[in-house]
Amino acid sequence: MKVKVLDISGKDTGRSVTLPKEIFGVEPNDHAIYLDVKQFRANQRQGTHKTKDKSEINKSTRKIYRQKGTGNARHGSLKANIFVGGGRAHGPRPRDYSFKLNKKLKRVARFSALSYKASAKNIAIVEDFSLETPKTKEFVGILSNLKVESGRTLVLIPEANRNVLLAGRNIKGNNVMRVSDMNTYEIMLAGNLVFTESAIKNLA
Repeated sequence: MKVKVLDISGKDTGRSVTLPKEIFGVEPNDHAIYLDVKQFRANQRQGTHKTKDKSEINKSTRKIYRQKGTGNARHGSLKANIFVGGGRAHGPRPRDYSFKLNKKLKRVARFSALSYKASAKNIAIVEDFSLETPKTKEFVGILSNLKVESGRTLVLIPEANRNVLLAGRNIKGNNVMRVSDMNTYEIMLAGNLVFTESAIKNLA
């Protein structure tokens, strides 16, 4: 599949890039995508949730009334979870939500996500560019020229460029990252992918 290379004004440069079939033309594996996205989101969780159980509540353990003869249900202390201010039964404990995935499976997931975007023609390639100053207005203009200003856009650059990163981070729904940091979650979240010419070559 060939994609035209555009300049930052949105005009055709006359060059084109052939997307590697082994990356952009694979049979998508939905389960691999699911597992990779699940791992990414699990790794974002702090896992610091905690509630107090009956043993951690600071109350007296005195029996509130005698066992028999009152006509009421039998109770022990006010620390029981049935009372307001009592402990929480089976509440959350601090835990680590991360889990392991094989590198090969994560690569299959990434390539599957890229293949979905390629089949939907949601991939644009722009010639390498840089900004003299980190101006968001200039970056918005580039996205507008490429006709990808609406919806979520993921811009992939070959290496960290401070001005481009700063200019792009202030746009809602837009994300700029190095192609080496690309992950399945960000690919699937984005409506459009914009690769620079060098980034697509580094990917191959």
